[in-house]
Amino acid sequence: MLKSMTGFGKSEANIPAFAKVGFEVRSVNHRFLDIVCHFPEGFAYLEGRIKKEIEKKIKRGRITCLVNIIAKNEEKILINKRLLKEYYFSLNKLKRQLKIKEPLRMDTLIDLPGVLTVEESGNHRNRIWRKLRPLINAAITDLAQARAKEGRALYLDLKQRSEELKNALDVIGKRFKKVIKEKIDQIPAPEEKASFIKSSDITEEIIRLRFHINNFRKKLKKTGPVGKELDFIAQELSREVNTVGAKSIDAIISSNVVEMKSKIEKIREQLQNVE
Repeated sequence: MLKSMTGFGKSEANIPAFAKVGFEVRSVNHRFLDIVCHFPEGFAYLEGRIKKEIEKKIKRGRITCLVNIIAKNEEKILINKRLLKEYYFSLNKLKRQLKIKEPLRMDTLIDLPGVLTVEESGNHRNRIWRKLRPLINAAITDLAQARAKEGRALYLDLKQRSEELKNALDVIGKRFKKVIKEKIDQIPAPEEKASFIKSSDITEEIIRLRFHINNFRKKLKKTGPVGKELDFIAQELSREVNTVGAKSIDAIISSNVVEMKSKIEKIREQLQNVE
C-alpha cells in the first residue's frame, strides 16, 4: 500500500539518571531520504545510530529529528590528598614558628584552594543509548503509522482519478472511431484520405494510454516506495494525452483531452508526497 512522506512521531519518558528524555521526528516530501538531527550539547555522537534506526523503516523523505535530553547532575566530590598533606605540614610548621597553639581545623583545610573539587560525571553519555533507543523506535513507529494512514487516503484518491482517466479515454476511443469514419467518408481522393488518417489517427496513442493507466493502477497496489515509478508513468500519460490533443479532430475529443490533462496534473501533485 502507498505511504505518504508526511508524518510526525513523538515519544518521551522519565529515565533514572535523567530528568527527561524525549525524541521527536517529522517528515515531509523529498526526492531521496535526507535525515537531519538536532541534539543538546554533547550528544551529537548519537547521530549515526539514530539514522540507522530510521533507515530501517523509512525509505524516502526529508526527516527532521529532535532529541531532548535533560540530564540530572551526577556530582562527584574529589579531595586532593597530596595537596591537603602539604597544607597540613606547612601550616603546622608555621604554627610552631609563630608559637600558635590553636589546632588546625579540618573545615579550614578543606576550604583551602585546590583541596576540594566537585566533578560532574559524564557516565550518562555511555548509558543513554540503551535508554533512548526504545523511545526512538516508538517515535519512528508513530511516524510510519501516520505516513501509512495518509498513504491510504492518497491511494483512494489516485485510484479514483485513474478510474476517471480510464473513463475519459473510453469516451475518446469510441468517439474517435465514429468521427474518423464520418470524416473519411467525406474525403473522395485516396491520397487525401491517407494523409488525413496519418495526421489524425490516435489509435496508437489510445493503446499506449490504456497500457499506462492499467500499469499505474497495478503499481498503486505495490508495497514499498513507488512514488518515483508512478510519477514517471504520469509523465508518460501527460505526453500521450498532449499528442492526442494535437491530433484531435473533434470538439468532444478535445474536451475529454482537457479533462484528462487536468486529472493527470492533479495526480502528479499528489504523487509529490508519495514515498
